[in-house]
Amino acid sequence: MKKLIALTLCICLALCALTACGPKGKTLEEVKAAGELVIATSPDFPPFENLEDGEVVGIEVEIMKLICKELGVTMTLKEIKFDSVLPGVQSGKYDCGMSGISVTPEREKNVLFTDAYCLAAQCIVVKADSAISSKADLEGKKISVQKGTTAEDFCIDEGYDVQSYDQNPLAKAALTGGKVDAWVVDDLTAADMCEGDSSVKILGEAMTTEPYAFAFAFGSEDLVAEINKILADLIADGTIKALFEEFEAPYTAPSAN
Repeated sequence: MKKLIALTLCICLALCALTACGPKGKTLEEVKAAGELVIATSPDFPPFENLEDGEVVGIEVEIMKLICKELGVTMTLKEIKFDSVLPGVQSGKYDCGMSGISVTPEREKNVLFTDAYCLAAQCIVVKADSAISSKADLEGKKISVQKGTTAEDFCIDEGYDVQSYDQNPLAKAALTGGKVDAWVVDDLTAADMCEGDSSVKILGEAMTTEPYAFAFAFGSEDLVAEINKILADLIADGTIKALFEEFEAPYTAPSAN
């Protein structure tokens, strides 16, 4: 009897595991039938997305508006913390993740990415009077990052003393408040958030170079394929580059996908 119960339990667990690991994403047909694309975003990452008078604005918002127009659906944004974006997409709670998301091999195990639409770099921000001048000077120093980002992963892997925060404004405040010695963040976001702030400086040495894309759950392969076609056209005709210029941000096109 015990063996039978154990066998039954094992079968149930196996079935549950298969169900949990099954595709969660919506197909192109399902998204069109719903009439909307539900997108999770953490709007604290200018110029890609941030809040202005209660509205989410930014480069990625404008790109996604164009994508949704081509798909014939409404863009519905859900504001959440960055470290909840990918888990929310993976579980099927949201159709898409849009938060200046870097594509990494580890993340590709859990979610499906569109082709990259730009390349970005992680940079180092320090106080204006800091003696830190390069990555080599970070050894033994305290570094602030945003939770769930590749900046956090990279700095932890490098063995730095990392202080993680829910939002980049808090990570910057930790630097200006003297709680940390440096802040590692996307270069375009650093430029936007540090503009006109003479108390900090951005170092010229990049920590990493990373492709940015939009995230979907497995099961959305045909939807992502359609979005990739739209992105390719937006890159080829200069629309995405023009959007970066509109937000006064330099644009680096991705390598051929």
